[in-house]
Amino acid sequence: MPRTEMPLLPLRGVLVFPFMVVPLEVGRDRSLKALEQAMLDGRELVFVAQKDTRLDLPGVDDLYDVGVIGEVKQLLKMPSGGSKVVVEGRTRATVHRVEDAGEYFRAEVEEVSEEGTLTDEVEALMHAVVEQFEVYIKNTKKMPGEASLSMNIEDPGRLADTIISYLDVRTPEKEEVLETFVVEDRLNKVSDILARQMELLEIEKRISFRVRKQMERTQKEYYLREQLKAIQRELGERDEQASEIEELRERLKNTENLLPEVSEKIEREIDRLSKMSGMAAEAVVVRTYVDWLLSLPWGTETDERIEVEDAEAILDADHYGLKKVKDRILEYLAVRQLAPELKGPILCLVGPPGVGKTSLARSIARATGRNFVRVSLGGVRDEAEIRGHRRTYVGAMPGRILQGMKQAGTKNPLFLLDEVDKMAMDFRGDPSAALLEVLDPEQNNRFSDHYIEIPFDLSRVMFITTANVLHTIPRPLLDRMETIVIPGYTEEEKLHIAMQYLWPKQLAAHGLEGKPVELSGAALRNLIRHYTREAGVRQLERELGTVCRKVAREIVKGHQGRVRVTVGNLTKYLGHQKVHHQNAESQSQAGLVTGLAVTETGGDVMPIEVTTMVGKGQLTLTGQLGDVMQESARAAFSYIRAKAEALGVESTFHEKWDLHVHVPEGAIPKDGPSAGIAMATAMVSALTGAPVKANLAMTGEITLRGRVLAVGGIKEKTLAAHRVGIRELILPKDNQPDLEELPHNVKRALDIHLVTDLDQVLALALESPSA
Repeated sequence: MPRTEMPLLPLRGVLVFPFMVVPLEVGRDRSLKALEQAMLDGRELVFVAQKDTRLDLPGVDDLYDVGVIGEVKQLLKMPSGGSKVVVEGRTRATVHRVEDAGEYFRAEVEEVSEEGTLTDEVEALMHAVVEQFEVYIKNTKKMPGEASLSMNIEDPGRLADTIISYLDVRTPEKEEVLETFVVEDRLNKVSDILARQMELLEIEKRISFRVRKQMERTQKEYYLREQLKAIQRELGERDEQASEIEELRERLKNTENLLPEVSEKIEREIDRLSKMSGMAAEAVVVRTYVDWLLSLPWGTETDERIEVEDAEAILDADHYGLKKVKDRILEYLAVRQLAPELKGPILCLVGPPGVGKTSLARSIARATGRNFVRVSLGGVRDEAEIRGHRRTYVGAMPGRILQGMKQAGTKNPLFLLDEVDKMAMDFRGDPSAALLEVLDPEQNNRFSDHYIEIPFDLSRVMFITTANVLHTIPRPLLDRMETIVIPGYTEEEKLHIAMQYLWPKQLAAHGLEGKPVELSGAALRNLIRHYTREAGVRQLERELGTVCRKVAREIVKGHQGRVRVTVGNLTKYLGHQKVHHQNAESQSQAGLVTGLAVTETGGDVMPIEVTTMVGKGQLTLTGQLGDVMQESARAAFSYIRAKAEALGVESTFHEKWDLHVHVPEGAIPKDGPSAGIAMATAMVSALTGAPVKANLAMTGEITLRGRVLAVGGIKEKTLAAHRVGIRELILPKDNQPDLEELPHNVKRALDIHLVTDLDQVLALALESPSA
């Protein structure tokens, strides 16, 4: 078809289709000039949509290549300068060239004729599109009433154009239909667009229904809540939800020293709570969370007592002995006077049960003026016990650390972590790993609890942990603590503790305070020695309680006068002796040496017996000896074989004699290297027939060269020797510093020899062989 030139009117956000009458508002200067030129050229111009509707002055490249030639049916100029026109589309046109005529666009266009004939397939497609459009009209409320007239159109191309003009779709989709010249393809494209619009309608209906249902429920709740408030006002009752929120805001206002981030968090949570229904499950969670935040001591501190003299007096009044622990606490207080910002120490008190670790921590809290809180970690195997649970869990709560801080009420309490060596781990995590942050002074100023989710400062806390043994504590955790070993009490210390603390306590507990009851020192010593075997004083306190109950019974039955508990009548109150100790040998014997050992209950003497038998040098060890002790016996045996002649032993003894080493009380396991010189001396004595001095004991490790090495537990061993009547003691030279810990009366009563090799031991211990 021939090409013609005519003015071009760019359309923004709207399209004109053939046979469509469309009202337009024209306001842009170039469009108004094109419209004026069209009125002069026979009212015809081409309408072309612009690609980007945001452009106010589109260029040639911003226009589509297909438009519609239309006729201006009516023109009305507006007072504002624009125009309102009614145009009718006549036919599609391809734009071949667009020229900028200065004041308006002028285009060279070519009319496009419809392609396709009315076949049965096209007619069927028309019916299908009409049915789709009917369903669409029923389901949408946006369709104008005249849209139903399109059902009667018999021309397939015009039907497709009419339907697409009514659909609320984007301009590019309408342009695609406009650029489709084949009628059948145009109908198919309109059908696809209608199908997609139906799907969108279904989605909109579902969303609308859900929103409407939610709004109805919300409105119903609001209406009922307002009714409830009105009823409460009529009855003179307060709204519990509102009063509770008011109370929380008041608590927040009165809480001092809150960090800004904590205060903001609490305010946000209270605002959330105020918008919730009081019966909602989430409201309970938020309410509990806010209560926890307000209950924690974010900035509250107690005035710490840092006067060393006062603290020392309190510690001495509460506990006897325990010099190392007391010195460490007093050192800390002394430094606090010079450096007030010093972080709290992290101490680990290690010792057997009953030595007073927990009560000592309580005493330290009293001496330093700190609040005391205790958490037992025995059997804890869940990491959440330390760090808490996240709030997403039902029944979530903070861990034991922050629970303890809430209980303490201050940010600088004394926090006792009891039985830290008895934690375990399983699939729920390792609680000892969670404690690493708690007990690290470089990290615990921002301790993170899963429930609170806000860092909490633990740097002002004085942490004290207790343990019975060290080997079950993980090394990284042990590295963060300062270990102080409490080895157990000596008999003299137990005597003082019982007289000053335990006996008055039991008298008061059994209603005997102020009554004429007397416990002699000799009876108490006998009770300690023959009725208890322990490192601490728990069993001793129980036995004293038994005595008090027996005495109370006597008084109730009418006993007159003073009740005296003495050595002679102690069995009347406690029965026969329960513990039997080894006594010092009264006369010298060959092959029998008194060794010394340290047990969980303190020091004890340990006789070592050696006998010889005809044989071939076999060494037999009995008495339930551990691997280390057996190795010490073999080392002593090898040393004797190597130096047999120098020791006065027949050089071929190992070809004629077997040696049997036995340590009595075979039911009790024994181990350690400290019996080395005792076993060597007993072997030499048995092989030479030279008796070992009576009333002599010894301890020390032996090497293959006969050197005597230092051992541990010197204080406990020495006190055990003194208790059974030993008068001479052989100790390694390297243990000389340990003698400073011995009581003066014990050092005066014992003749202590310090040796460096076995030759010195044998010279001191062996007498001349009997004839």
